[in-house]
Amino acid sequence: MLYVLATVSGHVFDDAKRPLLFLLAGFLLTFVLARLNTRVTRARGGSRLGAGSVVTRGGLHIHHSVFGIIGMTVAGILEFALQPGSPWIEFFALCFGSGAALTLDEFALILHLDDVYWTGEGRASIDAVILGVTFITLLLTGLTPRSISQVGDLTEMSRWIGSALIFSGAAFVIVSYLKGKLFMGTVGIFVPPVAVIGALRLAKPGSPWAHSRYTNNPGKLERACRRDEGFNRRWRQRKHYLWDVIGGKPHLRLPRRHGHHDDRGSDAGRGSPSSRS
Repeated sequence: MLYVLATVSGHVFDDAKRPLLFLLAGFLLTFVLARLNTRVTRARGGSRLGAGSVVTRGGLHIHHSVFGIIGMTVAGILEFALQPGSPWIEFFALCFGSGAALTLDEFALILHLDDVYWTGEGRASIDAVILGVTFITLLLTGLTPRSISQVGDLTEMSRWIGSALIFSGAAFVIVSYLKGKLFMGTVGIFVPPVAVIGALRLAKPGSPWAHSRYTNNPGKLERACRRDEGFNRRWRQRKHYLWDVIGGKPHLRLPRRHGHHDDRGSDAGRGSPSSRS
């Protein structure tokens, strides 16, 4: 066990992985600070904005995702333009990770084009953050997608067969995404059997795959709905509890609902979403 930990630690801190480690550190630290700030602001009461919020004289609240987009853009451009060595590459990675965290923390606002931060719909931001952390961590720990040449070396097959394996794996990942199984598709990029399972199972009822393939197959659509409802009964409250521990419990409800069935009855009260930090 100690040998495994030492190997992973050495691998993470080597020259090739160090920028990615700084990116993950910036991502996690910024997300924690952003959520801590918004939760403290909410505890202070409604419209009083906490540290880090910017409000113009005209009353415009500039959300922190704006700073995140700017940070990612500047860090990315400078990295491509300068292609610096250490320590600047680590600094740019840290800035990019911080910008990504600020942006994904308000992913639900961008998705809905509405201030849903403290509503049930706002949990989509936590979904995005979890997917982002998972993707970065899998890259950091060395579970990178195999290249065509690596597949050929490992299996002693021709380049064409290796290419077929790569493209078939990508197809399973894409189908998993189309079926609404985002987490399985993301993990499946690195662990192909997970993507295969996600691609073979029934799609979620609201997914693009269900809309295009189940419309003329009422029986399959009904089975997909039953399975989704059963999954929600077993796991929805547990997931929401964990997401609320991470990001704070929603307490507002939008004046108009967006049709997200898994958020019904999950909001504790009504109010204007614009009263958040």
